[in-house]
Amino acid sequence: MPLRQITIIGVGLIGGSLALALKKHGFKGRIVGCDRAPMLERAVKAAVVEEAQPSIGEAVRGSQVVVLATPALAIIDLIGRLGPRLDRTTLLTDVGSTKSKIVAQANRVFGRAVGVQFLGGHPMAGKEQSGVEFAEPDLFTGATWFVTPGPEQKIYEGISGEYLGWLAKTGARIASIEAEEHDKLCAWISHLPQMISTALASALVEEYGADAPLLDAGGRALREMTRISSSPYSWWRDVAITNRTNLRDAILKLEQKLAHIRENLDTRELSVQFDEAHKLRKPATKAQGARRK
Repeated sequence: MPLRQITIIGVGLIGGSLALALKKHGFKGRIVGCDRAPMLERAVKAAVVEEAQPSIGEAVRGSQVVVLATPALAIIDLIGRLGPRLDRTTLLTDVGSTKSKIVAQANRVFGRAVGVQFLGGHPMAGKEQSGVEFAEPDLFTGATWFVTPGPEQKIYEGISGEYLGWLAKTGARIASIEAEEHDKLCAWISHLPQMISTALASALVEEYGADAPLLDAGGRALREMTRISSSPYSWWRDVAITNRTNLRDAILKLEQKLAHIRENLDTRELSVQFDEAHKLRKPATKAQGARRK
């Protein structure tokens, strides 16, 4: 059965971009945005959603898919509040940057029906800016969209299959992964880079002051490494809390690596570390990817 209505709770960068992407790629059903009134006003003004509803209960009424596009702790809270009220044929999903605690909450709320009523998700896409004003329809093009199905969950059947089909139309690449594995992986490839950028920018401010012309003098490398340091604390606070163990482990291992490099700045071991780093396969840029097709 074709999807007739999708509710997106949280119409910021990710939720707003999802709405725009679905519309761009031919979704003809209703997309209902749910958020605080000021956020909804901005979403309507930006033509991200046509229907805005501040009441969660009203927003989910009649929807076959409800997408939770809020920070992780709010997602956990919303699963507890919404889960018991949703129709059994409605799929609840999310875009949270961590998955283990979210999936555990869904298991508690939905019990044996979790495989039908919930599918954890996480698009590996975003910007350092937050807010619906920065939403764009091509945000997910070429990006991995992780899903964390339960054992024997048939994600490509029924409503979840329809939903994933639409995500694929937006250009996202769907990849299934266990929640625990997801959190360990993302601690390294997403959460740690954010903390590195934050730490570097903070250290530069302490060393040279906020108004020093650092970026211009430092060139491209510094600009790239500090770009995401302006990402919102409200989002990353929840990531740090819900993935604390994995993130602490990754930070500790990086600290040990930096300490090793610090102690070997004038030895051959520094060359060994460079050689090891050169083995890392770098992601292709969009331009490179286009040339390879």
